Amino acid sequence: MRAALALARRGLGRVWPNPAVGCVLVREGVVVGRGWTQPGGRPHAETEALARAGAAARGATAYVTLEPCSHTGRTPPCADALIAAGVARCVAALVDPDPRVAGRGLARMRAAGLAVEEGLEGPAAARLNAGFLLHRTKGRPLVTLKLATTLDGRIAAATGDSRWITGPQARERAHLMRATHDAVAVGIRTALRDDPDLTCRLPGMAGRSPVRVVLDGELRLPPGGRLAASAREVAVWAVTSAAAPADRAAALEARGVEVLRLPPGAGPPLAVDAALAALAARGITRLLVEGGAQVATSFFRAGLVDRLAWFRAGRVLGGDALPAFGPLGHAGVAGAAGWSRRATVGLGDDVLEIWAPPT
Repeated sequence: MRAALALARRGLGRVWPNPAVGCVLVREGVVVGRGWTQPGGRPHAETEALARAGAAARGATAYVTLEPCSHTGRTPPCADALIAAGVARCVAALVDPDPRVAGRGLARMRAAGLAVEEGLEGPAAARLNAGFLLHRTKGRPLVTLKLATTLDGRIAAATGDSRWITGPQARERAHLMRATHDAVAVGIRTALRDDPDLTCRLPGMAGRSPVRVVLDGELRLPPGGRLAASAREVAVWAVTSAAAPADRAAALEARGVEVLRLPPGAGPPLAVDAALAALAARGITRLLVEGGAQVATSFFRAGLVDRLAWFRAGRVLGGDALPAFGPLGHAGVAGAAGWSRRATVGLGDDVLEIWAPPT
């Protein structure tokens, strides 16, 4: 199952709105087939593993990181494919919460005579596919907030200069994070100030760039900026209010930017829960938020940060520099809930800490 989880990770950021699934087929102690969800969400992991195994799948055990599907979509059900291939046993890490599946795949295999088990490495599988699970159970993507700050929590000097707070190793890791998310989001202030690309610029990984999202309540994104200019190469979505000017929308759409209008009353300033619902409706399951202090504060205040990726550099800019967060309204220390540090990674002289919110 751990091998199947490793295979599943290959799909992160590439398979939405589907889950990233891995499958390993074992017969008499020998791996006879391996598969993982392919880009775009199809073929599924089980189909890939069965194709590689061929006749050797008969009598094998399938280790799958998520319950095999039982409904017919663009492809036939994977549960039926495992049955038809003569697989003798299926071990699934998680039951699929999608209402079209939700235990039906496991039940179908049991009815066909397969030995079926569930729960092996379940917590690890749930962490891996947390975005898909949130999408199916709460109608929103997993939100990872990425910050790059000095030791004293500053994201830019008083002049606004922020290049570069962290070193090259930290910036490379940030690009790798983009590659494992479906979309990356910034606020309009960051888009105007930095004119960013928001692509994955690691060697050989240009094709792993996520959808680029700008939270832009008044559609101030310039049609001549880098984002709009490259929208036909890598998707750009401008999330805006219902009242945003139609002429600005038309100018951006002419460059290839897709304009997503939120329901009336959702901004400006944009309501982040409404923005997440709009992204989820388009299939986004994993969102990396790279915006400035205003965006970070909005997500924190709404309680919509699931993971915090904090890059810290060995610099101190002082009290006149720009902080990572605006006011959060805590009356005292006790009102600020304690987060849990899940990992610490050294990146040259910088440090990356991964934090999870209190449960």
